[in-house]
Amino acid sequence: MHETLSSLVERALNGNRRPLEFYLREQSRLPGKRANLELAIEFSNLLGAVVPEYARQTRELLTYLLHDGEHIEVNTPGEFVVLCGIVASGACAAVLPGWREEIYKLLGHYASSLSWRVREAVAMGFQQLLPAAPEETIAYLMTLAAEGDNFQQRASIAAVAEPPLLHAPEIVNAALSIQRLVLERMHSVPIAERKREDFRALRQALGYTLSVVTAAAPEKGFALMSQSASWNDPDINWILRENLKKKRLAKFAEHTEKLSRMLA
Repeated sequence: MHETLSSLVERALNGNRRPLEFYLREQSRLPGKRANLELAIEFSNLLGAVVPEYARQTRELLTYLLHDGEHIEVNTPGEFVVLCGIVASGACAAVLPGWREEIYKLLGHYASSLSWRVREAVAMGFQQLLPAAPEETIAYLMTLAAEGDNFQQRASIAAVAEPPLLHAPEIVNAALSIQRLVLERMHSVPIAERKREDFRALRQALGYTLSVVTAAAPEKGFALMSQSASWNDPDINWILRENLKKKRLAKFAEHTEKLSRMLA
């Protein structure tokens, strides 16, 4: 796959973009249950490797891939093309600091997409940026958590809930702060507004992100979960119960049993 994709990327950077687009569509695995995320990552890595030498051409290629981003048909090869463009945008901005402000805004925009796969691509794009520019990326994710809509808040919590990223203390602490902020905002949402799709998507994401971050920082994570349980909020209690089901928390039996008793 790598040789084929490499040659298609090279041709696309030289202006012949249609063969690459057709290849991404054909290999997308869509319609289907699972898009070809391995291909999306490989493509983003290839563009990230060449963008210093071909910045203008890469920007033009990304613009081409995202040209239909506002009119996505879900579960289609076209959706996958947009997904690839978003993840690759994050990879390229990780390499070129001058691109970052623009790409943060692009990711923030697509975080509110009605396509759940595009929203996942946004989280993946931020995850490309976090190791390269932790302070900048965390600052932007904090802004989304504090000021964004429900889908944008979802992007902020999902972006930091990736175990390989949760080793640097600054990212772990930021991840905890982001989870806390979003939980507090969720708690303040009136019950009458909680049946909306964007709220449900945020709740669903918190049903796993909290345990990912807690596994990386057990004392602080369980303290946050216990505090959240004390609010006796039905949606937040659902989130806590979902996280307690995750195997990643099984080794923290004392903490999980205490939290389970609070939720009983």
